[in-house]
Amino acid sequence: MKFPENLLYSKEHTWLQVDNPIGTVGITEFAQSELGEMVYVELPRIGQTFKADEIFGSVEAVKTTSDLFMPVSGKVVAINEALTKEPELVNSDSFDSGWMIKIEILDFLETDNLLNSEKYREMIGVN
Repeated sequence: MKFPENLLYSKEHTWLQVDNPIGTVGITEFAQSELGEMVYVELPRIGQTFKADEIFGSVEAVKTTSDLFMPVSGKVVAINEALTKEPELVNSDSFDSGWMIKIEILDFLETDNLLNSEKYREMIGVN
């Protein structure tokens, strides 16, 4: 299982890649492995604004449906259209082609509430 060190992680299993002032958001490899094979991804509209920890979408897997939580406050500037036709990209490549949204980060101080890869691994119990 991969835990890229250049990403920040939320306790709700989303990751954030910061490329000032834009952030890319997706779900972690751990989360997708727990959920199982993705069959549907619901993403927000471009232009919507969300606060940290608000639900911005959902994923439906063979096993269950799960809400997606925003890691930091942001305005959606792009969505990964490929996921509408190929939701399984979240399973096969959650950190690259399986990204979900790009946001304009509204409060950079909120990144202090996120975990680095080491702390995220500790939280989920993986060394």
